[in-house]
Amino acid sequence: MPDVPSTLSHDWAFAVFLLGVCGLIAFMLGVSSLLGSKAWGRSKNEPFESGMLPTGNARLRLSAKFYLVAMLFVIFDVEALFLFAWAVSVRESGWVGLVGATVFITILFAGLVYESAIGALDWAPEGRRKRQAKLKQ
Repeated sequence: MPDVPSTLSHDWAFAVFLLGVCGLIAFMLGVSSLLGSKAWGRSKNEPFESGMLPTGNARLRLSAKFYLVAMLFVIFDVEALFLFAWAVSVRESGWVGLVGATVFITILFAGLVYESAIGALDWAPEGRRKRQAKLKQ
């Protein structure tokens, strides 16, 4: 069981730190509201476009392939995270860890092959893909 006075001193230190952070946040917000400009005009509410006049509309339609690539990136990024953690502990995990990592990589590789087989990774329009297929023959 931990020593009660030691635990209380750690709790008090954290409480003082938390109060200090909240005080610093309140101070910075207060100073910025006191020193900041109070004038609200039309130009104050417009988005800043790096000094250039805004053109067009911000509502763009993106192809679903962009979302697919984003999902694939997240999936394979998480894969890299798991493999990095495995690589750090490869000596402690032994053969069981090696077999587990091999199964994990195999499943992800099978998913990548499946995505390629159904055409999820083909970005070229259908007509251009057919022309390229004819050129390869």
